[in-house]
Amino acid sequence: MKIMIPAWVDGVLTPVEKLEVHKRGLRHKAISVFILRGTEVLLQRRALEKYHTPGLWANSCCTHPAWEEPSDECAIRRLGEELGVEITDLDFRETLEYRADVGDSLTEYEVVDVFITQADSDLRISPNPKEVMDFEWVEYADLQKRITDTPDVFTPWLRIYMADFAETIFGAGFGTT
Repeated sequence: MKIMIPAWVDGVLTPVEKLEVHKRGLRHKAISVFILRGTEVLLQRRALEKYHTPGLWANSCCTHPAWEEPSDECAIRRLGEELGVEITDLDFRETLEYRADVGDSLTEYEVVDVFITQADSDLRISPNPKEVMDFEWVEYADLQKRITDTPDVFTPWLRIYMADFAETIFGAGFGTT
């Protein structure tokens, strides 16, 4: 099944097949969600069958909205599909833009709506093994250190978010005591 996502072709937002978007490096819409538990961040490790960045650690949820799908609805849908969680209380943070090589001649050139949410301490996570092979709660400060020490185990976009947009996403002083 071909998934059509919103991408800009010659300056016009157009439905384009997802893999084609990445092969051509087209600028396209995306969403990212960070689930927080206090100062911990939920990370997911991408399933090995993903067509790019398999086995790498990423933020809680990230994907592309379907053509004409609102970003917040996409985020809620994908939280369920990827992590098996039902979270509807999302805080829109910002629309960010980045470009990253994700390997195999594929490029993410995203205009991404970023959301955060605070999870209850008893949040039950049931990952879809076709999407997520593992998950982990990581203290924000530890996440920053781990990305510095072992950047190659993290997706390019998570490294970009933490290096260039952390204050925008999490707020000034987040994770400091």
